[in-house]
Amino acid sequence: MVPSSPETILELRDVDFGYGDRLVLSNLNLRFRRGQVVAVMGGSGCGKTTVLRLIGGLVRAQRGQVLFHGQDIGGQTREGLYALRRKMGMLFQFGALFTDMSVFENVAFSLREHTDLPGELLRDLVLMKLNAVGLRGARDLLPSEISGGMARRVALARAIALDPELMMYDEPFAGLDPISLGITANLIRTLNQALGATSILVTHDVPESFAIADYVYFLANGGVLAEGTPDELRASTDPTVRQFIDGAPDGPFRFHYPAQTPLAADFRIGGGQS
Repeated sequence: MVPSSPETILELRDVDFGYGDRLVLSNLNLRFRRGQVVAVMGGSGCGKTTVLRLIGGLVRAQRGQVLFHGQDIGGQTREGLYALRRKMGMLFQFGALFTDMSVFENVAFSLREHTDLPGELLRDLVLMKLNAVGLRGARDLLPSEISGGMARRVALARAIALDPELMMYDEPFAGLDPISLGITANLIRTLNQALGATSILVTHDVPESFAIADYVYFLANGGVLAEGTPDELRASTDPTVRQFIDGAPDGPFRFHYPAQTPLAADFRIGGGQS
């Protein structure tokens, strides 16, 4: 059960960020509270993954602040940033497992890097994390010997190895079959409750995300177009939100990337390329 007045542990405040001359995020404000699962949704290119990159300190805001427990991530030294990252877990879109390491060693990696635990205790912790995702029996297998859905669960076990306060998921449901998708969604919700953590889902998957999320931010045009509980977004009448939720082919989302020059400059009227 999410606390009635949960503490805000992460906030993006008046954030601007762009790549070169292209502004991706403009005056963005987001708040993430302890114990919540929060979905960040929107069309391709709206800046969802960029939000995760800002939180992880891979890029820095050009204006505004990214505050984790009141500390500005963009203003940290290398050592300070690494200290904050140890309180975070990240599930990459396709798992990003070390291919030449066993399932056990993949999960043990961060424990070996960041702790001085004795071997027996480290072994017990790794097996406990694997058991939490149902893969204790796969500990000696290589990533090439397990399915894509299993690999995603191993990556999840690795991400929670240090009991992070903040979990970030970049398209956690991409490429999964319906059974693996349902298992992954349930694990995200269950592990968030068990850890007392905050989880951020960057995703396109509406049904599964709405089933487990406490709150949803919908990004468009560099900022928050809509926000609220899943039920509130389901009831939205905004054309952009409706097109996304309904999966409609026609609407405000454009299929063609805007051209820098008129088509007539690229193709002759008769159809031949100039």
